[in-house]
Amino acid sequence: MKFTPEKYNIADEKGKAFIDANEIWDFINKTKNPSKELVRKIIAKSLAKNRLTLEETAVLINADSPELIEEIKNGARELKTKVYGNRIVLFAPLYVGNKCANNCTYCGFRASNKDAIRKTLEDNELIDEITALEETGQKRLILVYGEHREYDADFIAHTVETAYSVKKGNGEIRRVNINAAPLSAEGFTKVKDAGIGTYQIFQETYNKEAYSKYHLSGKKSDYDYRLTALDTAQDIGLDDVGIGALFGLYDWRFEVLSMVRHTNHLEACYNIGPHTISFPRIQDFSESTLDDKYFVNDDDFSRLIAILRLAVPYTGLILTARESARIRNEVIHFGVSQIDGGTKIELGSYSLNLNENEKEQNLNKEQFKVNDDRSLSEVIDELLDNDMLPSFCTACYRLGRTGEHFMEFSVPGFIKTKCTPNAVLTLAEYIEDYATPSTAEKGWKAIDKNLSALRDEKLILDVRNRIEKIKQGQRDLYY
Repeated sequence: MKFTPEKYNIADEKGKAFIDANEIWDFINKTKNPSKELVRKIIAKSLAKNRLTLEETAVLINADSPELIEEIKNGARELKTKVYGNRIVLFAPLYVGNKCANNCTYCGFRASNKDAIRKTLEDNELIDEITALEETGQKRLILVYGEHREYDADFIAHTVETAYSVKKGNGEIRRVNINAAPLSAEGFTKVKDAGIGTYQIFQETYNKEAYSKYHLSGKKSDYDYRLTALDTAQDIGLDDVGIGALFGLYDWRFEVLSMVRHTNHLEACYNIGPHTISFPRIQDFSESTLDDKYFVNDDDFSRLIAILRLAVPYTGLILTARESARIRNEVIHFGVSQIDGGTKIELGSYSLNLNENEKEQNLNKEQFKVNDDRSLSEVIDELLDNDMLPSFCTACYRLGRTGEHFMEFSVPGFIKTKCTPNAVLTLAEYIEDYATPSTAEKGWKAIDKNLSALRDEKLILDVRNRIEKIKQGQRDLYY
């Protein structure tokens, strides 16, 4: 699918900065007080599975009446169902090391924080952590690293290979994503060859003036270098990348439009947009001194998620355990496609058997406060209660359905014929290997319901045959 970019003040060129703050604000300011008819027309365009322009996205941002906000949310809910069905993909973050050479004022890992307790997992500790995660049923990880010279491409590649090597019973890790510092072309090649999935690099804030205020020293203080880092990844063929902004550092409207602009840039230069977009909100962290000038309240947070879903119909949206269970249960309906479950971010904490008194977070050991401390089994149980289909699917990545190839499958809607069956098969694995009796009962009912909705008797029969093979001990069956 060839993407035709909009015309911008700054021409899209590989490896060149592409955010113009005046341009972003011009779009926001010139679309104020949009008519109901225009907003509804734009929602209809998105529901036809067409990408929105920056100007159209700005119109949705400025549609601030309760009536139109509700229509935007309803549109996002409908679009998500069309593109993703009711699936929610599950993963776990695993912090490998929290040494950091940067001095970012919003982060507990910043170099100037002398109270931070620094640690890098040894191989045996990393194996213990992955084993503990596999014992709960996790199949997908995102490995997280501080930005430090010790965490170079060779180190990242080694930890990825280690993660894939760990097997515990029927447990295994089938997908390892990365959240780490930008790398050179050689570095990105090394981690790509190690078999990584998505490589995430968050700009944090796309406003250059604000960026300089928060990033006081370290390599991350170079705004342009970070902004164009994923171009380098794309140049060497690592086409599965993730972008994000940390909401609370600057005006949320600017950040939303800038992430759409970043998406446009990657599509214009490489015909491949980001695989995922993340939108974490600032949470408490060690020695926090930030004010709340740009705090994003719950109403605006759910609204911006819905806008992002409409703006980029085929991009995965990730919602993390920074948010409370209440908020997460609400906004997954507006377009979120991936969440973490059973999250712990203190290094080495997955393999510890903590009693209730020891579960209180020590922010000197962690990057930020986790607000959803539910176990993976609790998250799955509540997803089933909410008529969602939990999924650990990794089929597309291992079959090469990523980047432009993913668009070829997903744009016509064919992906649903693979995603729902694959989600069902991974849920069947979870039920057989890890679920409590009550969760298993809910899970089998959900599987029956989702298979009936496929309305393809031949496919339904084939999936049921594969489920029987899973019950007999086979694993990792997918389409």
